[in-house]
Amino acid sequence: MTFDPWGAGKITDYEHAFKKFGLEKFDKTKFPIDHYLFRRNLIIAHRDFGKYYDRIKSKKTFLQLTGIASSGDLHFGHKVDIDLFRVFKDLGAKGYFCVCDLDAYTSRSDKKIPDLKTAKEYAVKNAAHLLAFGFISKDIYVQSRKGSRYYEFVFEISKKITSNMFEAVYGHKDLGKVSAVLLQLADIIHVQLPEFFGKNPSLTGIGLDQDPHAKITRDVVKRLPYDLELPSFLYFLHQSGLKEGSKMSSSEPATAIFLEDSPEVVKKKINRTFTGGRDSVDEQREKGGNPDICKVYEFFRFHHPDDLFLADLDKECRSGKILCGECKGNCVKFINDFLEGHQKKYKKALPEARKIVYG
Repeated sequence: MTFDPWGAGKITDYEHAFKKFGLEKFDKTKFPIDHYLFRRNLIIAHRDFGKYYDRIKSKKTFLQLTGIASSGDLHFGHKVDIDLFRVFKDLGAKGYFCVCDLDAYTSRSDKKIPDLKTAKEYAVKNAAHLLAFGFISKDIYVQSRKGSRYYEFVFEISKKITSNMFEAVYGHKDLGKVSAVLLQLADIIHVQLPEFFGKNPSLTGIGLDQDPHAKITRDVVKRLPYDLELPSFLYFLHQSGLKEGSKMSSSEPATAIFLEDSPEVVKKKINRTFTGGRDSVDEQREKGGNPDICKVYEFFRFHHPDDLFLADLDKECRSGKILCGECKGNCVKFINDFLEGHQKKYKKALPEARKIVYG
């Protein structure tokens, strides 16, 4: 098993991945954080989260850094990154959410991101969505506008990674992706430099497929001539795509509900979504549906804030009380009600987002 941080495939054998790559399963009884991402077991693993949680409990300084490459429009699959950042911000974490425009340009194909301007325009849209989610400007930065100390640090990191080391972790030496990794490491680690927040436990939330970045980050920290904490990482489940076998991906629009989708597009996509229903109404009334494989139920699991609603939906589905058509209709309404308010905030935030990206 290998992980491709830039791929769109869905990981299914989590147990094997935990054992092979030395991840600790996340224990919500040991780390009781009151948010549905944790209550619903959407946070599945960690590296060194214990020391970070101790700082939260002791009310001492703790940091976080999260980022999204501006390689396309944001969709609900990205919302987990955003929600997780907000959880720890609300708990008192200091840090940033990086809109990774240089990463997007260097690591994506010319067909997808033909020039830096394209990455920057996506960055404007991404930043506007963050502001619509309640972020403030000082929470957000884009790589291309970070200060000189950040870029000095990128070059310092570059001397601590050998060609063999990079190839052992990623399986290739694509120079664009080498550049992207150097930037990502600088993003994660720089918050601990004296010029920023100083040495403190830091946290980055990632999907399991991003673990190569976590491993090489922790290795490089040990090689740098600074007194730094090893960064901690939380691993979340990726929301799967609306079609089977993939995660939500900007590269495959049919797999995702985008934050700018119209009500009509949302309805069309959800109505075509794979469910756990039976072959006929009578059979489903008799035997019930299977929410464990239903993409509509999964959408509610990842995004509906009410645990009781989710528990009731599970029972109604399994008992045959609710049919797939009604459940899809409820999901369409839930998404469109959210997007109606969010899109208004997004449009209002665009001028501020443009200042974040272009100055």
